[in-house]
Amino acid sequence: MEHFESWKDLLNPEFYIKLGGFWLILFIIFAETGLFVGFFLPGDSLLFISGIYAVQIIDTTFGSTGSDFLDTTILATAVAIAAIIGNEIGYWFGYKSGPLLYERKDTFLFKKKYLFKAHDFFEDHGTVAVILARFLPIVRTFAPIVAGIVKMDKKKFFFYNIVGAISWSFTMIFAGHYLDKLFMDQFGIDLKKKLELIVLVIVLVTTLPIIIKFFFTKDKERPTQE
Repeated sequence: MEHFESWKDLLNPEFYIKLGGFWLILFIIFAETGLFVGFFLPGDSLLFISGIYAVQIIDTTFGSTGSDFLDTTILATAVAIAAIIGNEIGYWFGYKSGPLLYERKDTFLFKKKYLFKAHDFFEDHGTVAVILARFLPIVRTFAPIVAGIVKMDKKKFFFYNIVGAISWSFTMIFAGHYLDKLFMDQFGIDLKKKLELIVLVIVLVTTLPIIIKFFFTKDKERPTQE
């Protein structure tokens, strides 16, 4: 069991994996969209590094199947289910009470500007935004809420939600698992010893589009409220 030592631990995916393993991973993925307060949690890097530890995670939780592929598939499937449920709750929340969010004051866990940016992203990319948003931090937290606010067809949202969740979870987890094996077999490099660098690279790659979108593009004019 890992112990909290500094605030840096909250941005370290390995900390969560060793702290709570399988179930904490699922909760974090669910919280990123289902509770719409998890945008600061490590999403992509958590899945990638979970893939590296996939066999150990499944073995500790249920007992290994004896197959790397099956163990990794079990983990990716469970993550996809958690992601689907989270998005559905986010959609329901947006559908029922979304308009009130535009009047809500900013807090540490809620920033109205993120909601506006997600709305713009949704308008620019249409329904496929539900899939694309999975691979973009912050946007994936608010995209299902926006989908609910704009009253996207429930069946259509559910379909894109499933496609996006499976694509995201399987891509990130299998990439982590098999790249770790590739680097070890071909180059003798243990990615478990390079986790800080891996997290840094993933964060840069996934957040760069968000940084450009949020800070270097002109905001759309919005009607002022009297």
